[in-house]
Amino acid sequence: MKITGIHHVAIICSDYEASKRFYVEILRCSIVKETFRNQRNSYKLDLQFVNGDAIELFSFPHPPARVNNPEACGLRHLAFAVEDIKQSVAYLKFHNIDVEEIRIDEITGKQFTFFRDPDNLPLEIYEI
Repeated sequence: MKITGIHHVAIICSDYEASKRFYVEILRCSIVKETFRNQRNSYKLDLQFVNGDAIELFSFPHPPARVNNPEACGLRHLAFAVEDIKQSVAYLKFHNIDVEEIRIDEITGKQFTFFRDPDNLPLEIYEI
């Protein structure tokens, strides 16, 4: 088997409209396709960034809350590459998104920080 990359990241949200606004209007994903699945009473929203990276945003009736503290095994966070971390932090704050203080990765020396989506999913921006 030869893996050539990550095809997409799937996210389940509790408030479809709020998450759709967040990922489309704030994070500037393009909508590729929006599908309502009658049999599941849920939406699947295919999103894409300029570079082709993709997110599948799912809504389901009454999904259980994500365990955040203490951190559970599994996917820890989703990290986005940015060219200018300070400009990115200012942009998020302008849109009333709480952002942690910028930190330095002790291994790479690069700057990074975290913020959260409408369902409290930890998201990271990492300066490239």
